[in-house]
Amino acid sequence: MRIGAIEAGGTKFVCGIGNEQGMIEDRVSFPTERPEQTLGNVIDYFREKQVEAIGVGTFGPINIDPTSPSYGHVTTTPKPGWSGFNFLGALREQFDVPYGWDTDVNAAALGEAVWGAAKGLDSCVYYTIGTGVGLGIYTEGKLVHGLVHPEGGHIMTRRHPDDHFAGSCPYHGDCLEGIAAGPAIERRWKMKGSELPLDHPAWAIEAYYIAQAVAGTILTLSPKKVILGGGVMKQEQLYPLIRTEVLRQLNGYVNDKTILEEINQYIVPPGLGDNAGLCGSLALGLRAMGV
Repeated sequence: MRIGAIEAGGTKFVCGIGNEQGMIEDRVSFPTERPEQTLGNVIDYFREKQVEAIGVGTFGPINIDPTSPSYGHVTTTPKPGWSGFNFLGALREQFDVPYGWDTDVNAAALGEAVWGAAKGLDSCVYYTIGTGVGLGIYTEGKLVHGLVHPEGGHIMTRRHPDDHFAGSCPYHGDCLEGIAAGPAIERRWKMKGSELPLDHPAWAIEAYYIAQAVAGTILTLSPKKVILGGGVMKQEQLYPLIRTEVLRQLNGYVNDKTILEEINQYIVPPGLGDNAGLCGSLALGLRAMGV
């Protein structure tokens, strides 16, 4: 099989070709600009590829209700030109193939469940902490959508006592994304996270916020694996800090040895590494074909 995959991120698009084993055979990336230019690049890439289906995992919010006239549209994003854009429709005008369509984080969760860190499990959650914060949920073998789709990056979050940063989310100020995403780190500390020392107090504060989200997700969804990806999580010193803080916040309430004794194997980086989103989009394409 020859399946197209699109990981549509807020900063860059990654397009690729893969097969039913999850092998990426070719890939290309380019900056996310206004939709006409960006989709022009996507269409040029796939024009001669003769794919049998295309899976799209995209930044949101998006409309994922197949019964809606706005299915396949981007909705309320602040990204210039994208709000209200008929993303899926623009692709369908060019390529008459089945389409998988979901959020980028749901795609990553699916990829990790099929081929990555949650392979063999019927549930996992995937948080991406980067330019924004997103949550993908895979439970009982299915991706979770609901009324619209999960927006775990915009939950309100208890303040760290040493943090006085106002927050950077244009909608909610100090929601999780507004105080823990990459741009929030840079605005708070006046430099990029990658430039901060490993022992900088920024990381304890960051772990405090991410752990709140993870602990809340454990209590509400009880996933069998928690996967943390995205650019901020390239700071590998965060993983032990987050695990310790999750244990502190749960305080023994969730009495299961997976958390109490094996948390290093429970809260983990993506097994697919930087390919989680693209492989997940590949999996969406395969599902659209009924595979």
